[in-house]
Amino acid sequence: MLVEGIWNLSLFTPLGKMKAVVELRRQDDGTLTGVAQGTGEEVPLRDIVLDGSRLTWKQTITQPLRLHLVFDVTVDGDTLEGTSKAGRLPASKVTGERRTAVEHPA
Repeated sequence: MLVEGIWNLSLFTPLGKMKAVVELRRQDDGTLTGVAQGTGEEVPLRDIVLDGSRLTWKQTITQPLRLHLVFDVTVDGDTLEGTSKAGRLPASKVTGERRTAVEHPA
């Protein structure tokens, strides 16, 4: 499953709809690395795991408040859908689309 690229995410949270951009890259040893950008900050992704079409990762944000997020999404071609969970808060729906070469020139 190819998950590398830049993804435009929408998160449907109790605070309203939020947008983020996630960039995933595969290293020479096959491991995935990534960063997320949103609400004015860039944060590294941790514990990225791809198991078939299921993609999971963790990240910590500080805006609009400090939260440790756990993402669990299913990738289907150039779209993804799943959830983001922050501690005891209810899970938030996540959707995403991979950017095209037109949106992100090489």
